Amino acid sequence: MLTRSAEDPLRLALPKGRMQEGVLALLADAGIRLRRGLRDYRPIVSLPGLEAKVLKPQNILEMLDIGSRDVGFAGADWVEELGVEVVELLDTGLDPVRLVAAAPSDLLVEGRLPPRSLVIASEYERLTRRWIESRGLTARLVRSYGATEVFPPEDADCIVDNTATGSTLRANGLQVVDEIMTSSTRLYAHPGTLEDSARRAGVEQLVTLLRSVLDARRRVMLEVNVSPDRLEAVIRILPCMREPTIAPLHGDSGYAVKAAVPRERLPRVITELKESGGTDIVVTALSQIVP
Repeated sequence: MLTRSAEDPLRLALPKGRMQEGVLALLADAGIRLRRGLRDYRPIVSLPGLEAKVLKPQNILEMLDIGSRDVGFAGADWVEELGVEVVELLDTGLDPVRLVAAAPSDLLVEGRLPPRSLVIASEYERLTRRWIESRGLTARLVRSYGATEVFPPEDADCIVDNTATGSTLRANGLQVVDEIMTSSTRLYAHPGTLEDSARRAGVEQLVTLLRSVLDARRRVMLEVNVSPDRLEAVIRILPCMREPTIAPLHGDSGYAVKAAVPRERLPRVITELKESGGTDIVVTALSQIVP
């Protein structure tokens, strides 16, 4: 790790490019504001003791590897590709993609690559060579530098690239023949940073703030009124984090029950609550959840 003073701030690397919007929104929801100009690669961060710099995700991982950055956001696919020594702190779930092999449909034989020498284009040199070896293919790798999907059929038989929806592949007449890995935007740290107690405390604070937002995005606050005789039936339905909050209604007419419910289970939970005697159901968005 590069020589650092104990008084130096925690150095955060922010991604440039497509994943930046989601990361900045996550930071903002966690109460971490950035003040920057249009071309400012060193924004001012509102969280004390934190210094930020904007870099390409691949460079973020290289800087984490040598220790010039303490923490930074990047995709798991590039961690595998570059083979860097970093510690994963948090999977944000943002920008989910699959790294796949794809080829023109008319090249395939029963959905598979033909048993002949192939030309394969990819930005992911290390992962592609590993995949070629694992599949026992005879192939030459052509290194691409963006827009890999345009190589077939004239300049390559097959590509290895990341895809979110597959729409770009389909638009270029390509069919997925294999999935190599899945990836998303994650927060990583240089191992030496976590061995320093002061810097580790700063990292843990950052992770707690970000995780509180991610947890809140997956849940909503549900409140429901219920009569005394139906209280236990309602409690059994609620998928809360620990135990629901229960408060008596005015005049001993029943109870108000409150719980943070997983968002994806909300439609079924509301139906079951109504069937079990719940009334006056209110659903509220959450900003942060800190256990």
